[in-house]
Amino acid sequence: MSIKSLFHAAVIAGLLSTPQAAMADQMQDDAQAAADRWDQAYNAGEVDKLSNLYASDAIVVTKGKPQSGEDIGKFFSSLKSKGWDDHKTVVKSAQPKGDLVIVTGRWEMTGPGPDGAKKKFEGNWVNVLEKKDGSLKTVLHTWN
Repeated sequence: MSIKSLFHAAVIAGLLSTPQAAMADQMQDDAQAAADRWDQAYNAGEVDKLSNLYASDAIVVTKGKPQSGEDIGKFFSSLKSKGWDDHKTVVKSAQPKGDLVIVTGRWEMTGPGPDGAKKKFEGNWVNVLEKKDGSLKTVLHTWN
């Protein structure tokens, strides 16, 4: 194959992959926007707004036991009342799978340390979002 043919093949491959790359970037931006809405609602203590970010059949897998329905809002309200604040999520990847988007990233927040002083905690985070009626709602949420 000549250099000219290789160049043309590379240009065509680049043009064909550009729409997919743009779609992937948009999906990650949309996932980050959803995570930002979650952070804002949690940090403001707006439990109703936070609860509305979850699908009606959502599951939040916590260290204790999985939460669903009204218990999701109660769980996060309790966490907030115990001094867990300043939540921030950074999306690292967003992979579409039909009407679902598998989102991974990092989380951090401050909470009570062993001596009672505020301490920064952080870890990995996974959300499965469902695309429905033009919005993304969480159907599965977990972290470590």
